[in-house]
Amino acid sequence: MKEKILEKATDMFLNLGFKSVTMDDLANEMGISKKTIYTHYENKTKLVEESTSHLLHCISHGIDHICGLEKNPIKELYEIKKFVMLHLKDEKSSPQYQLQKYYPKVYGMMRERQYELMEDCVLDNIRRGVEQGIYRENLNKDFVARIYFMGVTSIKDQKLFPMNKFPVATLMDDYLEYHLRGIITPKGRKILNAIINSNQE
Repeated sequence: MKEKILEKATDMFLNLGFKSVTMDDLANEMGISKKTIYTHYENKTKLVEESTSHLLHCISHGIDHICGLEKNPIKELYEIKKFVMLHLKDEKSSPQYQLQKYYPKVYGMMRERQYELMEDCVLDNIRRGVEQGIYRENLNKDFVARIYFMGVTSIKDQKLFPMNKFPVATLMDDYLEYHLRGIITPKGRKILNAIINSNQE
């Protein structure tokens, strides 16, 4: 039952937002009593904490799988973006914004873990891109990895990028292209342009 509550809560948080979903909503949706939920999770904060941890685990597992396929590094970044967007339901309810505002401690812990989980994958992506001649040789790999992570997390700031002006899917595409154009070689540019053109068809 604990797992079922966690899965349902995670799904509802992503679709409706961390603040918007109450324990009553969750109980009603599952057809169980609130008491049953409290047997497994002492309060909503604990449930939010476990839910973000569960989500992070699922996403990092999926990203590890994509990285393990050792695809072309540019294609790999697009595959990861597609996978994350699918898991985060396109972030219609801006869960990250609500998490940051109403559960800052949980948000802080998630940010730290997020970087730890992403670091190896991003650094490996850069290293392989340089080896294959599609990323520039003179890159400061650590700098590029960190600036990429900062960008990925910062574009979710709704004060900077309000959703009515910057739809999430377009924003992610624009950011990825911006990141890649700064590090690719002419050989890499051909691959990137081919991906962008095929995405527009």
